[in-house]
Amino acid sequence: MQLRTSTRSRVALASGVLLLVAACGSPGSSGGASTSATSTSSSAAGALETCEAVPGDSFVALVDDQNLQNPDNVIPALNAEAAAADPDLVAVLDTVSAVLDTPALIELNKAVSVDRQAPAQAAADFVAAQGLDSPEAVGEGRSVVVGAPNFDEGQVLANLYATVLTSAGYSVTVQDIGNRELYLTDLESGALTVVPEYVSTLTEFLNTSVNGDGATPVASSDLDATLGELTTLGEGVGLTFATPADAQDQNAYAVTSGFAEEHDVATISELAEACGGIILGGPPECPERPFCQIGLEDTYGLDIASFVSLDAGGNLTKQALSQGAITLGMVLSSDPALAG
Repeated sequence: MQLRTSTRSRVALASGVLLLVAACGSPGSSGGASTSATSTSSSAAGALETCEAVPGDSFVALVDDQNLQNPDNVIPALNAEAAAADPDLVAVLDTVSAVLDTPALIELNKAVSVDRQAPAQAAADFVAAQGLDSPEAVGEGRSVVVGAPNFDEGQVLANLYATVLTSAGYSVTVQDIGNRELYLTDLESGALTVVPEYVSTLTEFLNTSVNGDGATPVASSDLDATLGELTTLGEGVGLTFATPADAQDQNAYAVTSGFAEEHDVATISELAEACGGIILGGPPECPERPFCQIGLEDTYGLDIASFVSLDAGGNLTKQALSQGAITLGMVLSSDPALAG
């Protein structure tokens, strides 16, 4: 897709990115890569042809085929008492999860963040297109409060739930909510009925809330196992969950479409097998994180020649990709920039 920036912004960002690249010639310099990351890249140097970045304004998220990232599937989180008293509530929400995959979520995010549709309108269009707007009226006389997190994706997911529940006869209120610490308290108390959440993120949030900041992580690359941990943790605080959707919002690694076509890569493994000398862009902490540079090197054997400190899947990273200043950039898997 075409990134929406003014000419002045593009020039300013390009200058900033090029300065970052110039100051970041090797792992362990401005990017702060760990010693182990530096030695891994050095030992692999020369083993593969260096693949130069290919500028372009459309991006492809490479498939995480070795499951470096933990699954962060969208999942309806509910007040347990409300769900127990009304089994139809979960059944209606499951109809949303059944049709929501990552490409659909990307398109919904594009409709709101790029095309500037109201979240309620984007949700209504999707529900109608999926044939979910005329369900059996199972919710007559019952009220629900849907919590809408204060970012575009959270708003559109909340409106998806609200639209389908309204169509099923429920009296629905959509309530804007703030951070997770506050809204989970309202969900646990019953002030909120349902909130869109993410499997691994919520699992670890509840894990540290219940067991302390030093708790051993329980989320893993196994969705079923992580969902089991989430269910157990939820039971302890009065929460339950509907079926997770296929849609995920997690860390992903993107190249330009031109690069993917030139080197015939669709997965991170294929990139690691085809290309060396990769210039990675991402958040400043990436070189020291197991889900970022360390994981890309240890799990995939990716030959990362240098790291450019940018942002966490934001405009700086996407601008650097589009201008060919980096080869591979950390984005979010549901980013509207990945729309076809």
